[in-house]
Amino acid sequence: MTKESRTPPSKIAKQLIKYLRPQRPDYNYLRDLFRHLRKELDISVTTTPKKLPLVPTEEEIKKYYEAVWQEKNTQHMVMIKTLLYTGIRVSELIRVKISDIDLERCQIRINKGKGGKDRIVPFPISFREILSMYITQIQEKKAVYFFESSWKKAYSDRGIRKILMKYTQAAGIESSVSPHKLRHFLLTWLKKQGIDDALIQPYSGHESRQSLEIYSRLSIQEAQKEYNENIGKFPV
Repeated sequence: MTKESRTPPSKIAKQLIKYLRPQRPDYNYLRDLFRHLRKELDISVTTTPKKLPLVPTEEEIKKYYEAVWQEKNTQHMVMIKTLLYTGIRVSELIRVKISDIDLERCQIRINKGKGGKDRIVPFPISFREILSMYITQIQEKKAVYFFESSWKKAYSDRGIRKILMKYTQAAGIESSVSPHKLRHFLLTWLKKQGIDDALIQPYSGHESRQSLEIYSRLSIQEAQKEYNENIGKFPV
């Protein structure tokens, strides 16, 4: 049978509805139904390979942070270092409150991150001093969120991206440095240090079955210890 001689899918769908309607199917029921159909008809699932993310080079990161440093804006410096050191998503960063930061343990609590999951993200001990000074400054201004605009409101996703773009241009880097690229840089860098995927998981927030199985036997303290042993070699 040729493709041209096939019964149109819309017609087949109408025939199937007669059998399915009495079952009162929901999305999960239909998903399972078509999974069984694929199996019975021996149909393989074709997938499009994911594009590898563009990750800045170490030289670009050094050049980028040099532009940040030259500006002498403490808020921007802390903002970009937080993204670089923790790998948190911009959507998570804008929701972080001062009360979510534990300076004693060098940890940031991410509430309702991707997938609605809470997690703890460690940061380097070397970052604690400047972070403490910054928090003292914004507490004097009665700030609630970790990063607030001059309007006393939490930054928006767009606001953070605009700040990062400013330094991309100042550094003369051709490809824009986005929060996502800073995240990928950290995760790629940690991987290059030979750190186990399970120990990288607090920073990535990913929940693959394989890493979850390993991570369930590890503690956040172990991940943080491994991180601190390697972060001294970080470019900035």
